[in-house]
Amino acid sequence: MTTSRLIPSLPILAPVALAMLTLLSTSGCSTDPREGWSSASAWPTTYRTVAVPVFGNRTFARELDTQLTEALVKQIEATTPYKVTGQGTADTMLRGTITDVQIREISKSVITGLGEEVALRVTLDYEWLDMRTGEPLVARNGYIGTAIFIPSRPTQEPLELAGFEVVQQLAREIVDSLQGEW
Repeated sequence: MTTSRLIPSLPILAPVALAMLTLLSTSGCSTDPREGWSSASAWPTTYRTVAVPVFGNRTFARELDTQLTEALVKQIEATTPYKVTGQGTADTMLRGTITDVQIREISKSVITGLGEEVALRVTLDYEWLDMRTGEPLVARNGYIGTAIFIPSRPTQEPLELAGFEVVQQLAREIVDSLQGEW
């Protein structure tokens, strides 16, 4: 028996393969993200620009507000389809206020009694507003970000390192919250 009789000819396989490929590539994909898997953007497409004024700060922890605002601008520009612009020309505005900053000792050295692990906890309120209607698209109150640092020897990490870490974490999470409903 020859092998040519066992293997169908190429003209017969091509349409079958094309049909299977089409079926596989479209199954599970929807244009509506609320229906499960989707090929549509998770970001609202009705907006193009975001204004990000410097966040307010009701605490004594200085510079966290400007650091958070800078991190948000960079995160928006790097991970979203939106462009950051001034308040007068933006479709939307992301604004907020740091409401509380706490430093809490997590663990102590049994030898010295000094803190070995310390947590920096930042609480804030923020909202993403549609500038045309004034309605909030996303609003969160009492949102918390935490970073742990080790101020004791041998590591001796400074408090500023924890501040940087918590600001980066908050920026990622806030920008992620601007995506459409899951």
